[in-house]
Amino acid sequence: MVRIKSSQKFFTEEEVVCLTGICAEHLHGLVQNKHLGTSAGAAEAGKCLFTNSDLMIMAVLHPRCEH
Repeated sequence: MVRIKSSQKFFTEEEVVCLTGICAEHLHGLVQNKHLGTSAGAAEAGKCLFTNSDLMIMAVLHPRCEH
């Protein structure tokens, strides 16, 4: 189960890694394969922002990384 503040609307990649336990490499694979997250814009090329729904989907689809 992932616990978050109800007031928080978007999460950065770093926050998602900490909250879900999925490593950055696997997170990028999920983003590409399942089309999760939205682009953060030109200022942070290659970065994504995630919603609460994205977080819950990732927590269900991918177990915590053990490495």
